[in-house]
Amino acid sequence: MDDQVLRPAVGGEDAGYLLEFLKDGVFVTVYPSDGAEMLFELSDVRQTLHDNGVNDYDIIELSKIIREAAGERRKIADEVEETVPEDEEKNTQEDDEPQDEVDDDGEKAGIIIDISRDQMIATVRYDTSKGKKLPTVEEVKAALAEKDVIFGIKEEAIEKGVQSLTPFVVAEGKQVQHGENAKIDRKFDLSKKNRPKIDEYDRADYKDMGLFVLAKKGELLAVRIPQTEGKPGKNIFGIEVMPRPGRPIPIPQGKNTEVRNDNELYACIDGQIVDSTRKIDIDPHLDINSSVGAATGNINFVGGVSIRGNVEAGFVVKATGDIEIGGMVNGAIVEGRNVTIKGGINGQNKGYIKSAESVQAMFAENAVIEAGRDIIITDAVLHSQLRAGNMVIVEEKRGMITGGSIAASEEIRCKMAGNAAAVVTKLSVGIDPTIQQRYQEICRECKEDRGRLKQITQMLNTLGKIDVSRLPQQRIDQINALTRSQFPLAGKIKRAEKEIQALEEAMGRMKDGKIRVMDTVYPGVRITINSVIMNVQSSIRRCLLSVKDERINIGTY
Repeated sequence: MDDQVLRPAVGGEDAGYLLEFLKDGVFVTVYPSDGAEMLFELSDVRQTLHDNGVNDYDIIELSKIIREAAGERRKIADEVEETVPEDEEKNTQEDDEPQDEVDDDGEKAGIIIDISRDQMIATVRYDTSKGKKLPTVEEVKAALAEKDVIFGIKEEAIEKGVQSLTPFVVAEGKQVQHGENAKIDRKFDLSKKNRPKIDEYDRADYKDMGLFVLAKKGELLAVRIPQTEGKPGKNIFGIEVMPRPGRPIPIPQGKNTEVRNDNELYACIDGQIVDSTRKIDIDPHLDINSSVGAATGNINFVGGVSIRGNVEAGFVVKATGDIEIGGMVNGAIVEGRNVTIKGGINGQNKGYIKSAESVQAMFAENAVIEAGRDIIITDAVLHSQLRAGNMVIVEEKRGMITGGSIAASEEIRCKMAGNAAAVVTKLSVGIDPTIQQRYQEICRECKEDRGRLKQITQMLNTLGKIDVSRLPQQRIDQINALTRSQFPLAGKIKRAEKEIQALEEAMGRMKDGKIRVMDTVYPGVRITINSVIMNVQSSIRRCLLSVKDERINIGTY
């Protein structure tokens, strides 16, 4: 036993409080309650203090400590001293003998068995008021039997304990193991949100602020670890102590999630993870209540995106769903399924807008816009590049197209094309601009590949006239590499030729395009309809432009 301990501590965390009797005083620790019933009352603590000879303490302070239940060790009484009769105290002072000295000729010390409140520990202490002669092992066991202590008796402790008058633990029960509560093991980390991405060189990318955490369809989100029942214990009276079973917890299934194997939570769709502790949702839509800029970084989202403010220059917004922007797009890149911009687009000759379906905006200036279907501009298009799979419509407010190049597969509609200053404005219909762009790209690539293949073939023909055995190994390896490279290059050229043929057939099947101008087509406008070109030399009012007999026909609006 510790030299500072006068007698064994009483209680513990399971009892709700702990009393320690040390040489420098009596200390109490009251543990916080988990919200269940109170494990003890003030009277229980007072009775324990009285049983251990502690009567001089501040009851008001003790009451305060119990109410606070802070789990902190607090002193409530000064040093504890064993009570010794006056005649013995005199003899002790006169003879200067140690307290533990045994008087073989006197009466035996009384045996006191202290039982802890949880009935898990029995402690022997001696009453030396009548005598100090040590009891025997059998007498200690008899005292235990009288108190019905039958389990966890420490034989070695008894043999050592009867050799001095020092208190000792004589029996200790088997502690109960309470069950553990169920818990949720989340397989994602939301702490990384709103932090710049760190690359392999420890550089922070403040354009990638991790505004959200994405989950893919079928991704494991969380696992519930079930509660346990615990293991029973046994007190010193031989009575089984049943454990407190752990509390269950529901699996946090939220929107667009599903439970598999009873304890596993999976995402049903692609989207951002929204964790409200009680539920885990997958939200296919991202709402940003500000502008996209340095505070948010770039956005690359699986689903739809709504932005209340602007998209600042140099930043990127990409989404697999629809994108709605409440403000302007200034020199930024925006890509989505449908893109709606309530303000306008100021491309600053560096940003672009691309959608799989349609784009709508108030105006476009120095912008590049590409749409798989329609482009609808409310006010004006100035010096911009527009390509639409179906139609370009600029009919409201001013309805003006000035400068730049506008291409649509089916039709272009506007109020005015060009302006009085004869600014060059190109309008092209009849061929899907996306198909046309792909056709031009693959023709250019195929031409370059044919040139490379021709060079390789010529080099190999020249090298074939040389005795290879006389060449150094490095040169031989180069020849072998050239020989191997010609086969995949030839295959690539063959595939490109097939695609070129398919694109030409697709362009040949396209319908005749039309251009409708509600007000005026000014000089300087270049019209292209199904590869038929017309340069406007004088103003044309309220017209429908189409192709007839391989010439552009000017009809009434």
